[in-house]
Amino acid sequence: MRSKKVQGKRNKLGLSFYLCTFIFCLSCLVLPAQQALAFKIIDPAEGAKLESGTTVTARVDLGKDSGIVQVRYYWYGEQENTLVEQEDATATGSIVAPVALIGLSDHNPAFGGPLLVPKDGIGPMRLLAVAEISRGRLGTRSVFDEILVNVEPDAALATIEFETDKPLQLGRTGQSSAFGHVDSMGKIFELPVVGEFADGVTRRISSPASGTSYESSNHKVIQVLPGGLLQIVGNGKTVLTVTNRGKQASLDVGVTVNDEPNEPPVADAGTDKIAKAGSKVKLSGLKSRDAEGEALYYAWSQVRGSKIALLDVDNAEPSFLAPTLSEKRTYRFKLRVTDKKGADSVPAYVDVTVEP
Repeated sequence: MRSKKVQGKRNKLGLSFYLCTFIFCLSCLVLPAQQALAFKIIDPAEGAKLESGTTVTARVDLGKDSGIVQVRYYWYGEQENTLVEQEDATATGSIVAPVALIGLSDHNPAFGGPLLVPKDGIGPMRLLAVAEISRGRLGTRSVFDEILVNVEPDAALATIEFETDKPLQLGRTGQSSAFGHVDSMGKIFELPVVGEFADGVTRRISSPASGTSYESSNHKVIQVLPGGLLQIVGNGKTVLTVTNRGKQASLDVGVTVNDEPNEPPVADAGTDKIAKAGSKVKLSGLKSRDAEGEALYYAWSQVRGSKIALLDVDNAEPSFLAPTLSEKRTYRFKLRVTDKKGADSVPAYVDVTVEP
């Protein structure tokens, strides 16, 4: 009787062993399908801290995307408009940034290689990788991946300065054309700020994301808004002070604008959307509004994702054709509206996630 019990236990153990082996083998068959991911940047990693001017290794996982012939890499500031892709890295004109690297199949690693972090880079930056896929007689299509990293120079900030006329006169008495039509109460605008670093590189540090903060001595003339934006709220004089890494610079500003009250309009880019590849996507700024009820002028731009053809960018409802993708990707768009008196809104953003 005892030997039968022992034999029964052995049989159960044997059955358990074969069952575990079967499950393990089955999982081995399933794993490759789970690992067949879409095209992805794997190095540098999302959120990595990189030193400006250094060289890192760009590496991508091709996933299940086959037929890739080359991968282009681009650097952008966090909120910069996406460039129009160019074949030549030295191309000029409408591009925001040149091609930082073209990765080919015979590179080490394949479709990657040494990638120079921009020498003048500072703060959050986007690395965009666009893979070109050959479809034979059907031509080519592209897929992309994008990550956000933080770039910092390994050099101290020596001086900081407003890059504009000094003193700055805004309004009817004279103004710099660099800031557009600034003659209205409620106007929202930006001022370029640059820093000279100990490594001899001049970097644009206008964005608070680069460590810059602003202060106005007279809040009844110019108010400081989030994101480093400035708003005219009255006539008179003020001193703008910019601070970064313990360094400061000041700018005397005189404002002489139309005394007629004018509240800046409010941009509303709508709610985030999910769209299928190949479908027509319509954005909507129809909920944007002006306190005085004036007609609005619209300006849409793309600030995330591989460049797409956005139609009617100066209308309330622009549209685009969702591209073909292997895995869902997010595109971000920015909207600013302007009223008839020239006052601009604070930017509004909307994300569109495109699914295969």
